[in-house]
Amino acid sequence: MKRTHKCREVTRDLIGKEISVSGWIHRRRDHGGVIFFDLRDEDGLVQVVYNPESKAMFSLAETCRNEYVIFSKGEVRERPEGTANDNLLTGQVEIIASDLEIINSSLPTPFQLDEYASVGEETRLKYRFLDLRRSEMQDNLRLRSKVSTALRSHLDKENFVEIETPLLTKATPEGARDYLVPSRTFPGQFFALPQSPQLFKQTLMASGFEKYFQFAKCFRDEDLRADRQPEFTQLDIEVSFADSEEVINLITEMIRRVFKETLSIDLGEFPKISYHEAIEKYGIDKPDLRNPLQLVEVKEIFKDCEFKVFSEPANDKDSRIAAMKVPNGKLLTRKQIDDYTDYVGTYGAKGLAYIRIDDPTKGREGLQSPIIKFIEDPILESLLSILEVKEGDIVFFGAGKNNIVNDSLAALRDLVAKDLDLLTCDWAPCWVVDFPMFEKNKNGDLTPLHHPFTAPNCSIEELIKDPLAALTDAYDVVLNGTELGGGSVRIHDKEMQQTVLNLLRISNDEAEEKFGFLISALQYGCPPHAGLAIGFDRMIMLMTGSESIRDVIAFPKTQTASCLLTEAPGEAALDQLEELHIRFHGLDKEE
Repeated sequence: MKRTHKCREVTRDLIGKEISVSGWIHRRRDHGGVIFFDLRDEDGLVQVVYNPESKAMFSLAETCRNEYVIFSKGEVRERPEGTANDNLLTGQVEIIASDLEIINSSLPTPFQLDEYASVGEETRLKYRFLDLRRSEMQDNLRLRSKVSTALRSHLDKENFVEIETPLLTKATPEGARDYLVPSRTFPGQFFALPQSPQLFKQTLMASGFEKYFQFAKCFRDEDLRADRQPEFTQLDIEVSFADSEEVINLITEMIRRVFKETLSIDLGEFPKISYHEAIEKYGIDKPDLRNPLQLVEVKEIFKDCEFKVFSEPANDKDSRIAAMKVPNGKLLTRKQIDDYTDYVGTYGAKGLAYIRIDDPTKGREGLQSPIIKFIEDPILESLLSILEVKEGDIVFFGAGKNNIVNDSLAALRDLVAKDLDLLTCDWAPCWVVDFPMFEKNKNGDLTPLHHPFTAPNCSIEELIKDPLAALTDAYDVVLNGTELGGGSVRIHDKEMQQTVLNLLRISNDEAEEKFGFLISALQYGCPPHAGLAIGFDRMIMLMTGSESIRDVIAFPKTQTASCLLTEAPGEAALDQLEELHIRFHGLDKEE
């Protein structure tokens, strides 16, 4: 029982030859006393025919069902006229079987592998070993492998060294909850699984490795979305004696090359957009540049307006009034607009003002809107002029606190583009640069936009004087509205690092306790360095056109961070807990 050919190798070149194949029965058909198997292996499908002349073999074939693993031997013949399958690589031929062996049977599967669309994701994840047999999943994981090989090849040619960093480390103050691992040898103490290798890769730069990378496993115990998992893979890169421009050029060339080699796609130019411009025009720091819609700030023209919905934010330094002109918006129905109003409400917006442009030459008479009766003629004229409206346009407005307007209109921008099919191309990369060093959280405290190891573009004195005015050499690479990765020039000076931490209310003692080894490394001749991390799962999700990163990870978790295949997490044995000195408090635990 030895396989001589893979399924996809069975072509017209083998007509008249006896061969043997092995695989899974993808589909079984019984036509007029003849049994047909579509046999599947990792490479493709081939049709195997069982005729009733060989009674023993035919009887055995009758017992076979989908997903049985079989061995079959026979002669390759051309398919009868009118039965060829041009959609199949092996569709011109078939194997007339002379032998059949059942290697392993299969229970009836909980879903058909070629009819999975209506199957719930929970079922697919519970029977992941079946789900992974589907060609779509196989293609996703093969592309993942191909892409990782191409990335390694590119970095190897650039003289990068692949170095693994620890998975058992200390908790870090990066804003998300750590996964903790109890220590048996140090009772009452815990390791943390890393949220990123940030501290270790900077320490490697201090150690004299000028070019480092790794495909790093990272862990974050936070609420999940379609593009997040509790454990994920990122391509981590760090370079000594490099500025932001060098890292941006390196990553741009790497991504371009990988898309070209694996998908035959030319991504073209990667334009640069400042963080301020991105927020101003798109309401978000990861804009989808395939979408031509933009936000226009119209705050100034409403400062003397009597309409409080607009006048109050117009005179509030922490608010904005943004207008989004939608060409051919006349196609949007009133119901759609009502739905949009509900939609932006989920982002905190109190409503969605709009103006339909029937005829801009007629001024007020050429407009339709519930709000125009509250707006003076000079303001309307200025508005129409600034927006350069045309017949059939519709203009949506966001008015209120900056974050609410930005979040709601950014989401609406994407939704309207989808509804009106406005995307102008398939791929649109860009770099977002010049990020602020800090922003304020809900409590009014400073928090870093990236992380506290990002270098500000100013002196220590300037940073202390006005931390919110400080910009950084941080950069995010964005593709189709998804952040592929982010990075920055790092702090390599101890005094600057301590200043940043102090501004974040992290004392010197706390900093020493949490990441003293990095602080120490900065004092022993640490070179200037910069780096970036790419969300590898997210990148593959985009490249495959998948809706979720769960479709590009072999064994993912659910949105509640559980594994339906292994039923993890699970309870630990009592003797394990005792050995780790763990007791439950506030939980019902049977003795």
